[in-house]
This record gives sequence, C-alpha cells and structure tokens, in this order.
Amino acid sequence: MLRLLAAAGGSAALATALAACAPSSRPPLASGDVDVSFWTHDDGYVAFFSDAVALAEADSPFRYRLDITKVGAADIVTKLIAQAVAGTGTPDVVGLEIGAFSRMLRGDIAPELLVDLTDAVAPVADDLVTARLTPFQKDGALYALDSDTPLTVYYHREDELARLGIPAELGTWEEFGRTGAALADREGLALGAVATSDPGGTVQSWHIHLLQRGGDLFDADGQPSLETPEAEDALAFVAQGVQSGALATVADMYGPSMQSGLKSGKILGVNMPSWYASYGIKPNVPEQEGMWRVAALPRFEGGGGRTGVGGGTGFGALRGKAATDAGVHLVTTAYLEPSQQIARYKALGYLPTRRSVFESAELAAVEDDYFGGQRLFEIYRDIVDDVPEHHQSENSAIMTTVLSGQLLRAYRGDVSPAEALATATADYRGQARG
Repeated sequence: MLRLLAAAGGSAALATALAACAPSSRPPLASGDVDVSFWTHDDGYVAFFSDAVALAEADSPFRYRLDITKVGAADIVTKLIAQAVAGTGTPDVVGLEIGAFSRMLRGDIAPELLVDLTDAVAPVADDLVTARLTPFQKDGALYALDSDTPLTVYYHREDELARLGIPAELGTWEEFGRTGAALADREGLALGAVATSDPGGTVQSWHIHLLQRGGDLFDADGQPSLETPEAEDALAFVAQGVQSGALATVADMYGPSMQSGLKSGKILGVNMPSWYASYGIKPNVPEQEGMWRVAALPRFEGGGGRTGVGGGTGFGALRGKAATDAGVHLVTTAYLEPSQQIARYKALGYLPTRRSVFESAELAAVEDDYFGGQRLFEIYRDIVDDVPEHHQSENSAIMTTVLSGQLLRAYRGDVSPAEALATATADYRGQARG
C-alpha cells in the first residue's frame, strides 16, 4: 500500500487507499493509564502540552503519558498519511501547521483520519473566535483547534520614526505608501518589507494585506477568489510600495537579508502576525531591545478591517485509536481552558482563541520589556473583532506556486495587478483540473 500512496500522490486514489488500509476502529479507553503518541513540529508545543497534562488529568479519569515525536511541519502530513496507509504507527494527537492542513482537505482524508471536534467544543462554541475555526473545517466539521488568533500588526522602530518625524500610526495604507516613498527617496530607508524568494513567504507577505482588505485566496467553497476589487487593491498597494522603495524586498522574513535590513536600520517596520515578535523581531535584533514598538495597522481607503491574519497550527485527535477519547480531552483542555489560553500567550506569545479571554485583566497587564514595556495585549484586544476568516483549499499548494510568480511580475511592473491576478487564476484552474 505504500507504493499505492506514492503513485496516488495528491489524487483521489489516496483517499481510497486510506479507507481501504486504515486500521479498523478500536474501542477507546474510558479511563486509567493511557499512552498518547503526540506529533508536533515545535518544541514550544512539546513544553506546553507536557505542562497541560496535570490539568487534563484533574478533569478526567485518565492518567497520561506522552510519547512525543518531532516531525518537520512540511513533512508531518506526508508521514501521517503514509503511516495510516501502512495501517500502523499513526499518532493519537497531531499538530498540523495551517498550510500543511490544507492537504488534509483532499477527498475524505480529514474525516477518515481525524475526529470531528464539533461536539467537543460545543459547550464553549459561542465564545470561540469563529474565524479561527474556518481554516481547519471541512463540510462543516471541525478537525483541529487552532493554537492562535494570529493578528497582524505593525512592528516599528519608534526611535527612528520619531527622529524622522514620521508618526507610527498612519491613517491609511495609501498614506503609508506616500510617506514611505518620500522616505525611500530622501533617506534610502523602508517603512516595511515583503518576502520575494520562497513561494510560501511571497504569498503570505501579500495575503496578509489581502485578508485585511476583505479578500482571500479562496472563497468558502474552496474556489479561487483572486479576481476581485479587494485583491486588486491589495496587490496595487504592495506593488507600488516595492517599486517606490516604501517596502523593501527580502528573501524571507526571518533569514539573513531581513536580519541585515533590521540591524542596519534600513528597514524600520514590518507588517506581520502577533507571533512575529517572538520568531522574527526579537531573535533577529536582540540588541535593539527597547527601540521597537507595536501599533495597529493603517486601514485601506477602499474598505476592509484593521487587521489580517497569518499562520496558525491546529491540533487534532486521530480516529479509531485506543487513546482517541483521551486525545480529544487533552486537546480541548489544553487549548480551551481559559487558564491555558492565558498560559499559552505568556509562554509562546500565541493569542487566545476564546473571545472572553481577550478581556483578561491579567493579560492586559503584561508588559513586554523588549517593546519598551508596552502592553501589547491592549492592542490585540482592540482589533480582535476585525479578525478575518482565512479559507483554504485542497489545492492551496498549487495556488502558492502559480500566484507567487505572478506577484513578483506585478512587483517588477511587468504586468498590472489585474493581469497578474487573472493569469494566476487561469493557471490555477488549469493545474487544479489536472
């Protein structure tokens, strides 16, 4: 069956292979000692779930022992499917990075492998940030709980903007573009940056603007939705910013070119999700502690909200396992208990996924020394109700491939935004049909 998996690739035959070869359902353990096989790509989740075991045990008849395996984010779905087809070695709980999860949407892969968590979250469903359920749903079923509400904000060098006489909170992106173009012409400095090397980073740098503007790559049915006024506005802004120098181009948002721009003071700000504080700014320029601040984003003149989103990881439980019920309880306890939502923000910088927790006085009081003692949670609380939905497709990887090239053509001025988006849509439809 592994040979069938390789031959099937991403085709419908893969779902057939899963249905034929997955192990038959076994009655789940109802209590007692339980070994839970746990797969994740991040040490932070290892520590977080390990700490959550005590709480899960206190509210259940289970006594947990976690058997933890780290798997690369890009490889975790491949390994999961391969083990399912082989009929052995699947985990009980798995963390799926949002881009990797899109592969689970093909055919019946998600419902064949993962527990529908809809009933498990029902007691708190009215309190969940519903926009963060969307990326991990298929046909109305919820297959994973997101680790974060990754709101996009503007990280900026407060000291440099003050020296240059530039306000940190410009009213609109269009005003941001004009101010940035003048700054680039006068000083050779950039107010922001976009990635242009790897396809995933290239698309994300633009997608976060698109989501804020009110658009998306796909609609609720998983069909491409690029040929819209929202998409054209968002691409026009980024393309003009790149061409004017208001937005610097970097290979990616984490590596040497970004680090060089930040260290040299050539890049004075960046629009990225809330987790970028811990994974982008602080590790790249630790010596600039106290110089950086966070602000809400400018708006688009044409409409949209005050924030976008980027990234996320959903945790789910595997069906038909002895530890299935224990796995569901571990995931829901670790991710939905208010105390755990607070602990996750403090430990990992990931924002709550329950709306009521955004009113936490404890989180509002947290000061970040790196950002000059700023209370960042107050900003997040103010914009969370504008969080946009992020829709996915089983063919998200195709979209990333075809769209990234067209974005770069628009940035260079080789094609208009409308032409780039139309070409990407046509290319996507052609490859997705194939």
